[in-house]
Amino acid sequence: MAGTERRTIVIQERDRHLLSEIGVMRVVDREQAKTIAGFGSTTRVNVRLLALARAGLLRRFFLGTTAGGKKALYALSAKGAELVGVPERGPRRRIGEALVADFFVEHQLTVNQVYCFLKYGPLPSRVTFVRWLAFYRPLGANTNLIPDGYVEIQAPTGVVASFLEVDLGHESLKVWKEKVRNYLQFALSDEFQRSFSRDRFRVIVLANSERRLRSIREVVAPSTKQIFWFASLDSVRREGFFAPIWLRPTGEERQTFLGEHQ
Repeated sequence: MAGTERRTIVIQERDRHLLSEIGVMRVVDREQAKTIAGFGSTTRVNVRLLALARAGLLRRFFLGTTAGGKKALYALSAKGAELVGVPERGPRRRIGEALVADFFVEHQLTVNQVYCFLKYGPLPSRVTFVRWLAFYRPLGANTNLIPDGYVEIQAPTGVVASFLEVDLGHESLKVWKEKVRNYLQFALSDEFQRSFSRDRFRVIVLANSERRLRSIREVVAPSTKQIFWFASLDSVRREGFFAPIWLRPTGEERQTFLGEHQ
């Protein structure tokens, strides 16, 4: 920490798990750290995060204004990444820096919410989390597509493989047209099967509003009625990922993610 002498701490297994997960998630807030490390107390997670930061294993910076309240955020330092054997891929923000707005960080924190829902949240009966992949480069040599994540869920009917796209309204619909083209091209090639050892995939689109969701659906629908699944972020937070909140490119029937209409 700026102006603070680094301190030595005893690293526990929970610390290693927390640091490894932050390596996947890039940047976390207190509540996400509390979820992934299994802290039952806000006070305890605050104390541990501060200790890890003072030991030089985490970088802490802030998002928000004094009037609106500042949120502490944490990313791996080079030392922390080395300890758990992962690349240092967090946002390059100065330790102690206060940011009024940061679209990358806000977007990543939202992606992390989905990750926490699926890996650490309650799942339906006979449904299990299989794996999550984060991407730092395009999916293949012939595309510039970099999804926000990839998740596999084991359901009674088999493994459901999905790419994730979180939309906070910062991308133009022209960009979405290109994404649709790239996903369809990827689905029709054999590259997905070779790279992921699965036969097919979905594209989960989570939008920051119902209005934005419908705008994206209007872009997708002329190209395909398959692959894409849409929901608003608010509906996932309010009703749960596996509730009947999902729309396809056409039609107004809300479906469950693992329902009969797969």
